[in-house]
Order: sequence, then C-alpha cells, then structure tokens
Amino acid sequence: MTTLLVIAKEPLPGRVKTRLTPPFTPPEAARLAEAALADSLRAVAAAPARRRVLVLDGAPGPWLPAGFEVVPQRAGGLDERLAAAFAGCSGPALLIGMDTPQVTPELLTVDFADCDAYFGPAYDGGFWALGLAEPDPALLRGVPMSTPTTGAVQRARLVDAGLRVRDLPRLRDVDTAADATAVAGTAPHGMFAAELARLGAVTGR
Repeated sequence: MTTLLVIAKEPLPGRVKTRLTPPFTPPEAARLAEAALADSLRAVAAAPARRRVLVLDGAPGPWLPAGFEVVPQRAGGLDERLAAAFAGCSGPALLIGMDTPQVTPELLTVDFADCDAYFGPAYDGGFWALGLAEPDPALLRGVPMSTPTTGAVQRARLVDAGLRVRDLPRLRDVDTAADATAVAGTAPHGMFAAELARLGAVTGR
C-alpha cells in the first residue's frame, strides 16, 4: 500500500498564510492554516495507507490525529524538502501539502498498478499532489518552486524520466482571501469552512 505524506508548517502567526494578511490578521491567518491542516490530515487518516507521515516544520499540536509519524523537514529550498520527504520512503508514496483542505480520502486513494506517477495540478500553476511508485528524490531537486510554471516543469520532469503519469483533478490552493472563500465553498462541511465562517461572523468580513 501507499505511504501518504503531508508536508506542512506548524500553524503559528506570522509564519503561515502570510498572503491572507490583509484582510486577516496574522493570528486569524494562523487559525485558518490550522483548520486547513486539520482537514488535510483528516482526509489522509481516512484514506488507505501503509504509513501516514507528517513532514513538519515546527512542533506538532492538538490538531494532529493519531496514527501519524512525525518527521522534521530538512533544511534547504522547497524542492530539497520535498525530495527529502520522498527519500524517507520505500515503496509507493503520495505527497500533499496543507493548502487544499477540500481534499478527500477518495482523491488520495491511488493505485500504481498501471502508472508510475500521480500528478495533481493546482490552479496557480503549482501542484497539490505528487505520487511516485518508486520514490526518486532526483525527480524533484532543481525544480523551481512557487512560480506559475512549477507544475508544468515538475510534470515534464516526470515524463522526461519515462514515467507513466496519471493526472489527478486540478484543485485550488488557499493562498489569498479569494482562494479561501472559493475553497470553503467546495467543502462547506470542513473545519476550514467553519473557521472562515466564524471569522467572518466575528469581524464582518
């Protein structure tokens, strides 16, 4: 079975979701980040997996459900940190971030029987999921991250390596306040949507 990886930052004010400020304050943005992370972890917990691993920058908190291994992120750029996450896996692995609280267990239930890689594109040009039947850190190292072409470059890297790639649905990352509203609308029963609604009720936003 697949190892499911979540790469995330501890949801501390000023360290996460800084593009949500303004209109949200740093503590409010951190609460939204915590809710997004909690929803993501809940989806991973409900999906079939051999291992569930949180690759964390920071310390775990009460938002972490049971059943997860926690490993620290390596130093370096995001490409190096993602590569290191895969390097810690033996056998098939699927990695997601904490920016797509609308993810479901069904989306994370992957089968590598007839493909070598899964790729989940994001609307901002990046990617929200990457799966490798045989984890190879070299497939990520050197890919420019956080650009409008990150996803295209990463997918091309997979294809150029001769991998059979299966695409997952395109999802929207939560980066801006507009993203937050749109994503909450697609997953209205999640913790992220509830926190966004609570903040809106309190602040009038």
